[in-house]
Amino acid sequence: MKKLLLYNIKGITLIVSVLLPSLTLAQVIGPGGTNTNGSNSGAIVTGVPFLNITPDSRSGAMGDAGVALSPDVNANFWNPSKLAFLENNNSLSLSYSPWLRKLVPDVSLSYLSYAHKLDDRNTIGTSLRYLNFGSIELTDRNQQSLGTYTPNEFSIDGSFARKFGKEFSLGVTMRYIHSSLYNGTSSEGQQIEPVNDIAADVSAFYQHPGEEFGKPSLFAFGVNISNIGPKISYTSGGQNLYLPTNLKIGAANTLNIDEYSQFTFTLDINKLLVPTTTYDASGNITSGDKSVPAAIFGSFGDAPGGFSEELKEISYSPGVEYWYNKQFALRAGYFYENPSKGDRQYLTLGAGLKYDIFDIDFAYLAASQQKSPLANTLRFSVLINFESGKPKNK
Repeated sequence: MKKLLLYNIKGITLIVSVLLPSLTLAQVIGPGGTNTNGSNSGAIVTGVPFLNITPDSRSGAMGDAGVALSPDVNANFWNPSKLAFLENNNSLSLSYSPWLRKLVPDVSLSYLSYAHKLDDRNTIGTSLRYLNFGSIELTDRNQQSLGTYTPNEFSIDGSFARKFGKEFSLGVTMRYIHSSLYNGTSSEGQQIEPVNDIAADVSAFYQHPGEEFGKPSLFAFGVNISNIGPKISYTSGGQNLYLPTNLKIGAANTLNIDEYSQFTFTLDINKLLVPTTTYDASGNITSGDKSVPAAIFGSFGDAPGGFSEELKEISYSPGVEYWYNKQFALRAGYFYENPSKGDRQYLTLGAGLKYDIFDIDFAYLAASQQKSPLANTLRFSVLINFESGKPKNK
């Protein structure tokens, strides 16, 4: 049996699915069952899926790839270990994206990221992600008014990266998560309250300069396991949801054609380290209810359809970036997710401009209007490098 609480969002419905008796909650927007990260109802269910939404315009223009791209301050999200290779002592970035505007008129994602080099080997970083769902008029299933509310989710991160030698680094991040979607709503005698949680990321980065086709090149490889933490629940007696623990693996190859032209080709693959949970007709879990460590290690072989279904749970992000005179950039990429596991498939385009200490980036997501709620999504980012000199060794 499934019970629905309907929250009207200026004509669009935010549906909170309550599977009885276990009281499972999932975040979906719109009658078509779109999750807050843009995937469809076939995606693996997790709590706070906003944690894996691409926040910045550079990677957003390259098919949502960034784990092995040349380091900038937005490495706080993509791969914190890259912070150790930043060239500037202090960097700050601010990104903004109107989100799911095809469905909802006033949802937005904001991201603030900062990094500071302690010395030539050690760098610290911090960042803030904020997903604003706009003003919501609350009604019950009988369309009786329950007032208005502004649901939101945010996370605050602290990162540390250390360089080991000239080509390798490791990083770790601690994260505080807050999700306030259900303003004390009561369901089946249980209060649905805001949730708080903590999580951690562990990451590694390797880059090696070389020569290809007689031209200087740089190969990079990165890996990041993000959002490792306890399960969350929106009710005291409800079912716990896994955080969107995610494995990112990527490679990037940069080739300097001449003194003016530089190309970077990159590819990221992603897989949620979360069980493929299944339910019976009454909403009880029949498989997939494990401890967090067991869920992470078991996520590579627990799909009901076997290895072929596990492969469907991997998403791919190829991208390309061209810089002219290190001043102007053009970018493109593609994101592919299997139709049975979320069905996000879209082309991305973007551009960047360097002016003095500023980097200004723009990204556009070009998806089919009939198919994707992410169609025509825009992202804007401004990055500021306060100091260009490198710190002294310690």
